[in-house]
Amino acid sequence: MTVAVQIACTEEVPSAREFTRWAAAALAGDGRDVCLRVVGEAEGATLNARFRHRDGATNVLAFPAMQRGVLGDIAICAAVAGREAQERERPPPDHYAHLVIHGVLHLLGMDHATSAEASLMEAKEVALLRDLGIANPYEERST
Repeated sequence: MTVAVQIACTEEVPSAREFTRWAAAALAGDGRDVCLRVVGEAEGATLNARFRHRDGATNVLAFPAMQRGVLGDIAICAAVAGREAQERERPPPDHYAHLVIHGVLHLLGMDHATSAEASLMEAKEVALLRDLGIANPYEERST
């Protein structure tokens, strides 16, 4: 398994090593390769428009591969991720870890289109994040 990380933005983001560690945790020995690209807002908006037919950038996109040995590609928009971390009062690295795990789980076939699917996917995310020492992103923070 190889996790190729491309940092293609000007925002401050975690290191390629951290992105690799988070992806590997979610892959759990899957063995297939993943490319993770951290993009700026313009590229994020272009990808979202081209592949989801939606305006503006979104936090994470997952693109399953059609070739043997490759699981797929993940694009994370740094500008959106940074804003979300701030709005949710979460440490940015914790939010990026969540987005990476979320993207990998999509590549592995999980989804959140129904409430049952969402419950399963969120439980898996929470468990993987907990194993990394990261708090449950779905819990309300008490101040």
